[in-house]
Amino acid sequence: MLRKLPLYAKILIGMLIGLAFGFLVVFLGIQQFATDYIKPFGTIFLNLLKLIAMPLIFASLVSGVGGLSNVSSLSKLGIKTISLYIVTTMIAVSIGLLLVSVIRPGSYVSEAKRVELLEKYSFDLAKRQQAAEGFTHQSPLQFLVDIVPENVVSAASSNTSMLQVIFFALLFGVALILVPSSKVAVVKDFINGLNEVILKIVELVMLTAPYGVFALMTTLFVDFVGTDVGASAELFTSLGVYAATIIIGLLLMAGIIYPTILRVFTGIAYKQFYRAIFPAQLVAFSTSSSAATLPVTMEQVEKELHVPNGISSFVLPVGVTINMDGTSLYQAVATVFIAEVFGIELTFVQLLTILITATLASIGSAGVPGAGIVMLIIVLNSVGLPVEGLALILAIDRPLDMLRTTVNVTGDAMIASIVAKSEGKLGAN
Repeated sequence: MLRKLPLYAKILIGMLIGLAFGFLVVFLGIQQFATDYIKPFGTIFLNLLKLIAMPLIFASLVSGVGGLSNVSSLSKLGIKTISLYIVTTMIAVSIGLLLVSVIRPGSYVSEAKRVELLEKYSFDLAKRQQAAEGFTHQSPLQFLVDIVPENVVSAASSNTSMLQVIFFALLFGVALILVPSSKVAVVKDFINGLNEVILKIVELVMLTAPYGVFALMTTLFVDFVGTDVGASAELFTSLGVYAATIIIGLLLMAGIIYPTILRVFTGIAYKQFYRAIFPAQLVAFSTSSSAATLPVTMEQVEKELHVPNGISSFVLPVGVTINMDGTSLYQAVATVFIAEVFGIELTFVQLLTILITATLASIGSAGVPGAGIVMLIIVLNSVGLPVEGLALILAIDRPLDMLRTTVNVTGDAMIASIVAKSEGKLGAN
């Protein structure tokens, strides 16, 4: 019976059982048992996510960028497409940062609970905060220097250097485009094969997610509540406001930003656009995979929005790899939320780092369920936040993943329409 359930249902069951077991642990006063025999499995799950983060970001980015073999003849189209994707992603991240700064979902956690959490993670947080303090003594442009690694092997050996690996992956992918195809065919085949293997590993790791979520939620609940079961209300309130913050941001992107941009640059009406792509949105919502939705997206964009196949077949596959507006907005909100729950004040430089890292990390985020969580680790590490905070949001990630994937696919269709209009080919097919 359980084997037939979809993965998201199993994760929800794991979350509920973890919370129930957490109540039982607190009620029976056996917190040490949870620490000794439950927490290690949560740590293992987190380590698995960290393990695949580095190869995933490299293989996915190089495969996506290097796959633009026709950029030599469509360089203008390629630059235009990628630039538009990056701009909309940065808008999404900015909206996320603005909303989470105004709504402050983490503020619903009491000061006493923050102090308690800080004490529990004091050893890890002390090291990270000490590193963060170094930002105040650096040049405002130091983050640009930090993007370029002096040794890519050294950068790849540490999850805290993800931004440098992203930079190298982008450079590597661009070089693959510029070198004659006959000379790099083997390299491209290897990278594409590596990407498929890494995606399969992601799939295998996500099969352990229900157990990992159970362990993480149990230990998080025990750590958060301590001996006061009533304190759980703070956790649920914060999670509810956190989810609402992301949903508001996604609605702003899909309901205001996209229609406005479309109207200005293409003249396509709001109702016409959403009526055309609604089938693709439904598939994206049900699968949480922009990659799985791609065939439907292409069909709707070509038949209903009248974008020529020559443009849709170029813009939309690229969008699956590098356009993750919903995912990047979620990463920005989640990062600041976790920081706030742990009582960590983020500096302006760190917020700027979140903006850049979330934008670049979303570019390398694979269009498959669960990949967004892996990419979130990159953003957390970029500003020195404890990845243990993932336990706070994993339990409710699936419904949010469904919504942000819908926004991702909507953004792809919007950019395809804009590019076709700019090329004078909208409605030409």
